[in-house]
Amino acid sequence: MARVEMGPGDPGGLEEFDGPSEVAAAARTQRRIALGYALIFALAILSVPVLSLSLPWWSGSRLLGGMSPSFVVVAGGLYAFFLALGVAAATLARSVEGRMLGTSDDDDHELPR
Repeated sequence: MARVEMGPGDPGGLEEFDGPSEVAAAARTQRRIALGYALIFALAILSVPVLSLSLPWWSGSRLLGGMSPSFVVVAGGLYAFFLALGVAAATLARSVEGRMLGTSDDDDHELPR
């Protein structure tokens, strides 16, 4: 009787995959990254009212078209900051995951960088 080959999903090659300890370490690192970026996000959100209460010129002076610096930051600056923060967080998380966790040989594509 001929032996049937299982192909790419062959359980004989399980040493290629990450074990529970590697996955747990990667999850802890990703959680630490997420909490760090959440702290930066919260500080950015809270900085606008703190600046409005502590610096009179922050909401009293006028810039473009009679808008205060506080309004300009809330209307556009925070969105640009959040976009940059999201891109930085995603890039770091993907990089950490790529370095900490291996991939199997049956993957036909690489992760985009």
